[in-house]
Amino acid sequence: MNDYPRPRMILDCDPGVDDAIAIITAARWADLVGITTVAGNVSGGQTSANAMRMRDLLGLDVPIHRGADGPLSGDLEDASHVHGADGLAGVNLPEPKGDPDSFDAVEFLVETTRAEEGLHLVPIGPLTNIALALRADPGLAHRVASITLMGGGTGGGNVTAAAEFNIYVDPEAADMVFRSGGPVHMIGLNLTNQVRMGSDHAATCREMDTPVGDVVTHLLEHLIDIHFQWEGSDTSAMHDPSAILAITHPHLIASEPRTVVIELDGTHTRGQTLVDERGPAAGDPNCRVGYGVDTESAVDLIMQAIREA
Repeated sequence: MNDYPRPRMILDCDPGVDDAIAIITAARWADLVGITTVAGNVSGGQTSANAMRMRDLLGLDVPIHRGADGPLSGDLEDASHVHGADGLAGVNLPEPKGDPDSFDAVEFLVETTRAEEGLHLVPIGPLTNIALALRADPGLAHRVASITLMGGGTGGGNVTAAAEFNIYVDPEAADMVFRSGGPVHMIGLNLTNQVRMGSDHAATCREMDTPVGDVVTHLLEHLIDIHFQWEGSDTSAMHDPSAILAITHPHLIASEPRTVVIELDGTHTRGQTLVDERGPAAGDPNCRVGYGVDTESAVDLIMQAIREA
């Protein structure tokens, strides 16, 4: 199902339930150069520990570098009410042994993209680490193949009526990334809400009778329960894995160039990704925005990654 060479990527994440599934997806379909972690769904210390727990589960030989413990401005507003106090819904995984490979994700991002041009940066949490790396070295934006982020969207938000969580947590960082001049690709809620998994997928993962299948069963059942309580839905969107597939299987994603700005000051709209749909009147685009996705193939690839982990 994969006619593309394995792209080389740095995954910047805040695990997080769907981040964990994204790590599984990336491990199968990409060459992971490194993982950097950021505070978001839970604290910086916990997201780093969760990334290490997932590395141990998957047997990956990938460095993990801990990054920012909070946004550029203000205090962290986490999503532990969604992901659980530990970020992984209380899943039965051992705590990691030792420390991350470093506590300086920014230095890793800068030095690694200097050593090897053409890497994909895939931030699936708040954009704090990426913004700090761009502040340290603005040239980073022009050395990478893409900055393919899960965040924002063309419609409403999931934290407020206007703002999606990853952008809302650190809109100043998002503003820096979207104004960087780099090849930004936004995989937002309007796309990721189309890629959904439900109880049938959880049952299939349980039938795999593997450590990874068991973990994903737990994670999916937690997400489905949360969404049922809030929305009456028996499925959950695979937000973060969708950003992985936008790099590894780009033929699945329909994107268009757009001008996107981040609202920083609005009383009700702080953190909104304002997508200009006016065509030529909008000026030069600064982003590619994902609109459509082959949902069946996307879910099949996520399930294949889980099965083969």
